Amino acid sequence: MSDRKKLFGTDGIRGRANDFPMTPEVALQLGRAIAHVFRRAQSSRPRIVIGKDTRLSNYMFETALQAGICSMGVDAVQLGVLPTPGIAFLTAGMRAEAGVVISASHNPYDDNGIKFFAADGYKLPDDLERQIEELIDNGHVFEHRAHGAEIGRAYRIQDAVGRYAVFLKSTFPRQLALDGLRIVVDCANGAAYKVAPEVLYELGAEVVPLGTTPDGTNINAGVGALYPEVMVKKVRETRADLGIALDGDADRVIMCDGEGQVLDGDMLLLMLARRLQAQGRLAHDTVVATVMSNLGLERALRRIGVTMERVQVGDRYVVERMREGGFALGGEQSGHIVMTDYASTGDGLMAALQILAAVSETGKPLAELAHGLEPVPQVLEGVRVKDKPPLESLPRVTVAIDEARRAVGDGRVLVRYSGTEKKCRVMLEGDDLEVLRVHADAIVGALRQEIGA
Repeated sequence: MSDRKKLFGTDGIRGRANDFPMTPEVALQLGRAIAHVFRRAQSSRPRIVIGKDTRLSNYMFETALQAGICSMGVDAVQLGVLPTPGIAFLTAGMRAEAGVVISASHNPYDDNGIKFFAADGYKLPDDLERQIEELIDNGHVFEHRAHGAEIGRAYRIQDAVGRYAVFLKSTFPRQLALDGLRIVVDCANGAAYKVAPEVLYELGAEVVPLGTTPDGTNINAGVGALYPEVMVKKVRETRADLGIALDGDADRVIMCDGEGQVLDGDMLLLMLARRLQAQGRLAHDTVVATVMSNLGLERALRRIGVTMERVQVGDRYVVERMREGGFALGGEQSGHIVMTDYASTGDGLMAALQILAAVSETGKPLAELAHGLEPVPQVLEGVRVKDKPPLESLPRVTVAIDEARRAVGDGRVLVRYSGTEKKCRVMLEGDDLEVLRVHADAIVGALRQEIGA
């Protein structure tokens, strides 16, 4: 890494499998660095847990990380295929030094990623990520390799899915059940393909599974939270009461009611805020969201006396603000929902269970509970880019953005690079949809001219 390329984005390290930075060589170095950073002197047998989603490339990354961790005198505990929030849960529950997730979340199968949890199950702050990068870059981690009997061991936990399932069911009120509900659950051929149908069935639901036949290459392929229309179609076909769609690592969720109305992260946040507020559990009457959440959510929360705080895109920033302010609920429009009373990170299935608890305890269909959000027209576009120069250095793009801001008036214009993909995201929000579309097209066209892939 002599060219000092930056490894970490907004959600760990991500890229095309077998291209920098997502290579086995980098994974080996990451294993060494994370073991060195988190090894506690007082621990006689330190350990780091490793979990993954269903991508084909996970075999080589799991092996490389394991080798790096063991080379530093730390045990590597393999959890196998498990949702990202399940890995966070077991990191803390097993008193591990750290947790490693091998997943590219909602990305296609030929991408992959690596992210870390500290011993408490929370994602790493920026300063620790910089420390890991520096250790890899300067090579000092090699000075601390173990030898002889100090070399770490690797072993697998056979009941990781079962442990996580028990936790999920514990978040659902014991006096309630899902008896009589027919639920479509789309697991995106990803990490929740076993645990999600199992938990819903054990709580009493009739389960209609989708996306539960992973083959290493079909994760997120036309199924899951990115394609809610698949869930909607199956709900209508089977006359189900509602649908749940998870992404590849199950840290985000999109739902639909029995009529096929899609409920994104904003709608779920509003429903959960109302429930927590009624129970006296919405700390400081505040919800944390990102700059991408619709203005309609902010207005709906204000009507019930709840403040909305915005942070930059990325569920890690939502969690950081929640911890700073002592808040209980936060999330993203994309479906990351964080409830710190239960979990340290976004958990799609756990969030869906809390919505199902509201359905069960009120006896009302989801369609009746999903009300009060009047979205302001919003246009979202993504442009694949070959590199990510500062946007202010692109004259055509700058002009198009300035013209859009003048046109939308009190609305919002956000143009930013994705932290996990080689894309630029464009979001315009305002009262006139046609104006939004015209100016979104202008910004997209300028981006394609100047840096389009």
